[in-house]
Amino acid sequence: MSKVYTTEELIQILAAERQACLKGERLKLKVTVSGNPVIDQFIRTEGFQKFTAYQDFKAAIHNYQREHQVSGIVWREMTVKGKTLRYPEVDTELVGLTSDIAILQSAKDSILKFWYEVTSDMDLYLSFNNSKQYQQITTDDVQRIAHRTEWASLWKWENPNFLEMILQLGWGNTEEARYKRGRPHSGSEYIHAVNPGNLPIG
Repeated sequence: MSKVYTTEELIQILAAERQACLKGERLKLKVTVSGNPVIDQFIRTEGFQKFTAYQDFKAAIHNYQREHQVSGIVWREMTVKGKTLRYPEVDTELVGLTSDIAILQSAKDSILKFWYEVTSDMDLYLSFNNSKQYQQITTDDVQRIAHRTEWASLWKWENPNFLEMILQLGWGNTEEARYKRGRPHSGSEYIHAVNPGNLPIG
């Protein structure tokens, strides 16, 4: 029986392949930018060929995950204002299996509890228009959004003078939700918490 790669090994394989593609060691040569041979001869296609080669490889890894039921879950730890949370999320380069979604759903309440504790004195903003615009909202608004969504994830931007906490409230397929490709079946809302007087940057 052949060895099945672990989540961590697939992440390492993808990172190595991404570097090879960026260095130009992997190109998908049959790729054209516009599909028009007259126009394509004037356009540098190497960057697009690198990107496409990596996307094809990543799709093969995602198929491998599904075929062998290799989880996309990684465990993160975040410390904010002296409070620490260990929580699951699907790695950005992998896909979430059905079993992974169940893990995310079971962690939603603890993520929300942590979020409310560390952002209680912060201004809250809902991002829209692909995070180009923000609307200030209240904790009640966050609770209404959280009630309609299936799972949650966190990020933070922090330096000595600035803190921004980003809460992703999502539903459906994690990859489609992240890239806003699957609405209405998959999607995300992003809530940004910043210190009073600041605006989101993430």
